[in-house]
Amino acid sequence: MKIIVVGGGKVGQTLVEQLNAEGHDITIIDKDPEVVESIISKVDVMGFVGNGASYHIQKEAGCSDANLLIAVTDSDELNLLCCMIAKKSGNCHTIARVRNPEYSRDITSIRSELGLAMVINPELAAAKEASRLMRFPQAISVETFAKGRADVLSFKIKEGSPLANLKLIDLSQKLHCDVLVCGVERNDEFIIPRGNFKLLENDLIFIVASPKKADEFFRKAGLQSAKARRAVIVGGGDVTYYLATELISAGIDVTIIEKDMARCEVLSDVIPKALVIHGDGSDKSVLEEQNVASADGFMAFTDLDEENIMLALYAKNVSQAKIITKINHITFDDLIENLNIGSIVCPKNITAENIIRYVRAMENSLAFNIETLHRMCDDKAEALEFLIREGSPVIGQPLQKLKIRSDVLIGCINRDGEIMIPRGGTEINVDDTVVVITSHTGFTDISEILEEE
Repeated sequence: MKIIVVGGGKVGQTLVEQLNAEGHDITIIDKDPEVVESIISKVDVMGFVGNGASYHIQKEAGCSDANLLIAVTDSDELNLLCCMIAKKSGNCHTIARVRNPEYSRDITSIRSELGLAMVINPELAAAKEASRLMRFPQAISVETFAKGRADVLSFKIKEGSPLANLKLIDLSQKLHCDVLVCGVERNDEFIIPRGNFKLLENDLIFIVASPKKADEFFRKAGLQSAKARRAVIVGGGDVTYYLATELISAGIDVTIIEKDMARCEVLSDVIPKALVIHGDGSDKSVLEEQNVASADGFMAFTDLDEENIMLALYAKNVSQAKIITKINHITFDDLIENLNIGSIVCPKNITAENIIRYVRAMENSLAFNIETLHRMCDDKAEALEFLIREGSPVIGQPLQKLKIRSDVLIGCINRDGEIMIPRGGTEINVDDTVVVITSHTGFTDISEILEEE
């Protein structure tokens, strides 16, 4: 497809790289010539310097025959204007990044009135992910499917864990939990495990289950701690605003440490139930005063990746808290992973995943077959949720009779709101949604999980 990306910041660059890797014809527009030059020198795409909201710039970039325009500049208003002009002049699909919390209550009406295909808020999406992680403190990542009815969770098998040296075929007999181990990362390799696969210490494993069943699994495996009571967040940006609101509604006490006095006053007004502290979160004495050592959750959410990493290392050293670290640049992702600083939340990657899911759906002949998409293990694998429509070749046959690719595992089936962990005799029906885990990236239709005849 022909796609125009307006805005060459962190999110724009990520989108250009990932969409180009999926074989799309990409054009980038940005007002800064250095930004455009930097992107086109790294990725084989077209670049235009100018105002993305200009009709003439859009026309020059080929908006009239583009399939999609994505506006991800630093200005919400400019993004909306870009989409409005593109919709009128080129009649293409449009996606806008809208970050201001003041617009969050009006997103539905904004999308409807302007005819937008999608409105995405990276900070809100990151906050929701962090909130999910607080539900399962031992989990490194929690990805949600089936409208919140199913989760794919990852966690490391620690030394002495009852899961170590256990074959998957014995897992259900030992723990009596209705969960499925759907993936394992070992020695930097992602593995789709089968029944005789043996789990080892330091494996990063992925399970799929309903939230209730996942909670039962963590408790029986000795991994689940008591419900979090208090969380400390360093940094008072928009992600913190959204996250604090979510945590407080879940009954968790929240302390926010922010060094900008004006921002502290704003946060105190909009989140009156939070304790807002004016101070430098990188100052050890400030952290000690707020008793980080006894916190159940610690979030490093400043604007500086390096500071967030140092804060996370400090919290890991002095507490047993669930640690969540916001990272904007993943240039040294392997190094960060080796630091073992808990869960990483990256707003730009969450945004890219949502947009790529929509792009794949646009390509799909069955239209919007992909309900949800999450990348896993540094893009080594994907978890996708497909909506099953009439005529699909996977309908009406027991799974054991389907010739499913070796790099694919069916994680769960959502049927009328009930989550089923599939067995060999399970059949897929029309209108089910099916979660598929695969080390093959780029699926757009459920039929692609079958071996070619």
